[in-house]
Amino acid sequence: MNRLDELFERAIESGAFPGAVLLVGNSDKIIFQKAYGYRSLRPEREKNDVNTIYDIASMTKVVATTPAIMRLVEEGRIRLYDPVRLFIEDFDTEEKKDIRIWHLLTHTSGLPPYSEAWRYAKGRENLLKTINSIKPTNCVGKKFVYSCLNFITLMEIVEKTTLKSLDEFVKREIFAPLKMEHTAFNPPKNWMSQIAPTSKRDGNLLRGKVDDELAYYLGGISGNAGLFSTASDIYKYAKTFMNNGFFGTKKVFSKATVSTFTKEFFSNGEVRRTLGWDMKSIMCSCGDLMSDKSYGHTGFTGTSIWIDPIYDVVIILLTNRVHISRWENQEKIIRFRPRLHNYILSHLEELN
Repeated sequence: MNRLDELFERAIESGAFPGAVLLVGNSDKIIFQKAYGYRSLRPEREKNDVNTIYDIASMTKVVATTPAIMRLVEEGRIRLYDPVRLFIEDFDTEEKKDIRIWHLLTHTSGLPPYSEAWRYAKGRENLLKTINSIKPTNCVGKKFVYSCLNFITLMEIVEKTTLKSLDEFVKREIFAPLKMEHTAFNPPKNWMSQIAPTSKRDGNLLRGKVDDELAYYLGGISGNAGLFSTASDIYKYAKTFMNNGFFGTKKVFSKATVSTFTKEFFSNGEVRRTLGWDMKSIMCSCGDLMSDKSYGHTGFTGTSIWIDPIYDVVIILLTNRVHISRWENQEKIIRFRPRLHNYILSHLEELN
């Protein structure tokens, strides 16, 4: 057994996740792809494979919501410095009037990390209204606080600007042009056997239903979570960023747009952020060896993507660790990710 396989086998044995799909690629091609462990442990064990469809959780923020905003910027329909109150009237208050799209993308809006409103605000419109009424807990622009509420608000901006649902808009503008044929919110029933289940809700195992509570009670379509995808589909998306907005000969984004959305916009000494994406820092999940230009994102279910334009590499890790436990194994995936990335970055030649 080589060291890479050993890393995965030990993680699976420790209960970090039941199985995983790892994909390593560059701007030209996939250089390594392998499935480990099991897609499902209950009600019966199902062997994993590279085509398994995962709930990518907060990776939705950068695979759906961020590119939707990128498209609207390119089309001249919004600008990053627009105040949110231009789109959502509940933001036209003394506490929230200065929050701008840029603040939402960099998690510096002052809004709290999450909301338990899903417990009592029933129905999508009522839940959105309740979320929009939440007051900031920090001064606008002063502090980084990672918040799902920021990206739910960005979804609303997309929908109010385009008069289309987020899933409709990104399917037409992003997923279809990139031939991401197994990427969707609320995936169809004929995908179910290929989907990795997550945790239980109301006594029922979630399979094809989003694990995140806010996204679940928003009907499965949200800016913070809800997207299902495969490693190979996500690679197509990442490859576009690695080629200055081009997918083969097809222009999906301009070079200027990709450059703007992947450069540092915020740093507090510990956290660095682009527009939507996390950046390499001492504490991040990409480990110690990726370059300072690298950017990526994680998902609560046990997923991650990291792109390094200097070393020309993308690393995509998809797991359903919440199928074992939503909280007890969280520290195990947090420890696993950076060690995995360190190994891959130092053995790229061997993977080719």
